[in-house]
Amino acid sequence: MTERKALLLEIDAATRLGLLSFLRLRGYQCVVVSSAGQALDVLADTSFSFTLVDLNSNGSDAAELLQCLKLHAKNSGPIIAVADRRDRGLDGVLLDVETVLHKPPSLEELQQAIDALARPEPEALGPAPELMGGRMRREMELWRSPKMLEARRILSEAARVDVTVLITGETGTGKDLVARAIHQFSSRRTGPFVKVNCAAMPRELLESEMFGYERGAFTGAHKLKIGKFEAADRGTIFLDEIGDLHPALQAKLLHVLQDGEFSRIGGKSTLSVDVRVLAATNQDLERAVAEGRFRADLYYRLNVIQVFVPPLRERVLEIPLLADYFVERYAKLYRRNGFAIPSSVMDRLMRHRYPGNVRELENLIKRMIVLDDPSLTKIPLPDDGVDSERSPSSAVEPSLKEIARRASQAAEREAIAKMLERTGWNRVRAARALRISYRALLYKIKDARLDGERSSARSAS
Repeated sequence: MTERKALLLEIDAATRLGLLSFLRLRGYQCVVVSSAGQALDVLADTSFSFTLVDLNSNGSDAAELLQCLKLHAKNSGPIIAVADRRDRGLDGVLLDVETVLHKPPSLEELQQAIDALARPEPEALGPAPELMGGRMRREMELWRSPKMLEARRILSEAARVDVTVLITGETGTGKDLVARAIHQFSSRRTGPFVKVNCAAMPRELLESEMFGYERGAFTGAHKLKIGKFEAADRGTIFLDEIGDLHPALQAKLLHVLQDGEFSRIGGKSTLSVDVRVLAATNQDLERAVAEGRFRADLYYRLNVIQVFVPPLRERVLEIPLLADYFVERYAKLYRRNGFAIPSSVMDRLMRHRYPGNVRELENLIKRMIVLDDPSLTKIPLPDDGVDSERSPSSAVEPSLKEIARRASQAAEREAIAKMLERTGWNRVRAARALRISYRALLYKIKDARLDGERSSARSAS
């Protein structure tokens, strides 16, 4: 059985004794710290099931306490905050916590909060998404658009066969949910599901995180560390943001996919693992391959089956369903009983473009509830009121970043076109002159539609 630990941060002495007795009776090992500095020291070496923090303590600023916990979010676990319901100054800070209990917290409320944080145990699941339990089932029931129904069909089929799956889509669309659903549908559902964010840390740290290291492998390696691939044995490993993986780690990952073997850093022996690999990216990996930033052999290994998760702006009919779901979830969490979104505000939500997709909508609903702002008077929507049917003059102006990107694309297109004309459309010579690979040049010609212009010019002559 996995050891359960709880971190108690700046809990006052009068409350602490009862909480410690309560948690210990339920099998938790408790660590009590009285400052952000002490919490940092503990979190550097220890992982907790959750952290309970008093945001009205006299020792530290609430924002400072939460920033400390965010620095070690992986080890702190979900955050249960205790706060005075009359302290309106904490409303913005509370956006960063999972659960809020009002002072003095009752033991019954604490137990409910702990139960809500626990992941549902894997069930004897059949092939149909309707049989999935917990939050995952609820969220998948909201998939109503044709594109999401197609994604649901593909992931259900992919789960039946033990192959790698590449999940693509913009940031915040729900790729993590798709990966967890594939795991739950599969024969590996009773095994571990381990997630690795390939963009969250430098190459050296990521390598040790993925593959582990032996004691003494480098300065500071005081004990053996088990990597994520070992932890995921007989289960599933989910490699998020795979497009940001360092080239050296791409080669090592390819070896694991081919042979199911790897070595820890500093290790002399080879380890074998039985792991299913799921990967996700918001990048165009085909373009990355053409430009030499991503290994072609690794791309084809990962892309056996691809599940595309469309952006929220292409799933407009799902916005009211998602909004109501988030209201139900967070109104109860933040004790805003009776909170409801007026129909006029829902119309504004449906017109919003959501560059952050479902995650942006979720955070927006959470802010509305915390700030008690159902009419959206305190929270501006950047493109509020913009309608695709309006005249072009009412469109949102592009950002400086978008302007720079367009200018760069236009300059690159012009340079390629001139070089192709100069070399008589000899692509090998043009690629050499432009100092890019031949494959990258072919991709850029296709992307800029220069072949079409050449055909038109030939027809005209």
